[in-house]
Amino acid sequence: MKTELSPRAKVALYGLMCVLLIPFVFPTWWMITSSVKPISDIFAFPPDLWPRRFDWLTYQRVFELQPFGRQYWNSAYIAAIVTVGTMVVSSMAGYAFARIKFPFSNALFMVVLLGLLIPSEVTIVPLFQMFLGWNMINTHWPLILVPIFGAPSVFATFVMRQFFISLPGELEEAARVDGLGRFKIFWTIALPLAKPALGAVAIFTFLHSWNLYLEPIVFLSSTHMFTLPQALTQFTDAYGGAMWNIQLAAATMTAIPVLLVFIVAQKQFVEGLAHTGLKG
Repeated sequence: MKTELSPRAKVALYGLMCVLLIPFVFPTWWMITSSVKPISDIFAFPPDLWPRRFDWLTYQRVFELQPFGRQYWNSAYIAAIVTVGTMVVSSMAGYAFARIKFPFSNALFMVVLLGLLIPSEVTIVPLFQMFLGWNMINTHWPLILVPIFGAPSVFATFVMRQFFISLPGELEEAARVDGLGRFKIFWTIALPLAKPALGAVAIFTFLHSWNLYLEPIVFLSSTHMFTLPQALTQFTDAYGGAMWNIQLAAATMTAIPVLLVFIVAQKQFVEGLAHTGLKG
């Protein structure tokens, strides 16, 4: 039985939510508005909620000071490949752990989950030595292979496993009666039903790859190979000081795909994470 809130309670609830929203919305608003302000106006106190003067040339200078278009493309195509690759690997691994019975499957899954406890800083030096031996330094291969086959995909595997465990066993039994094999069952039945979980995996994988910072610093050295997080640190003047308005303009353009991805797929993200706790 649902309890309807009184009009006063609704107004109070919405007012509280608006107040709680300020710490999350204000930094984004300040970033966007400061990207078109002169540097002298950015740190004014109290801060201006609306620019007194608009300097749209900051966006033009982003592309003049750095090969920002190339760097944008680097981040976009790497994030796309990593997202698709992680979805493929995690869905197959999650299905195997959830629906295929083999010796020590639970113990092996616990070993896989240990990857979540290992900080990336611990493995960065061995990975650098490995890719150096493969002549892959200053290429994008480390930024693609490590997230797909390394520890970053462990959480994706966990999400997919929890979803596949929740599927009724009768679906597979009926498919076997119809003569379908294991892979056919996975491809035609289990995977189409896993769209909410795949949506969640796609969102947090894309965000992780898009915001990756440590690995590009370690593996990349050429400006034209940089990804966006690394490129944002390069907007400095002759004395090494930050060019704040230009840096904020670049940051604003960097945040646009993240906002679009989350707005488009937020429903699948919430549904997918909700399924991870249904059954263990």
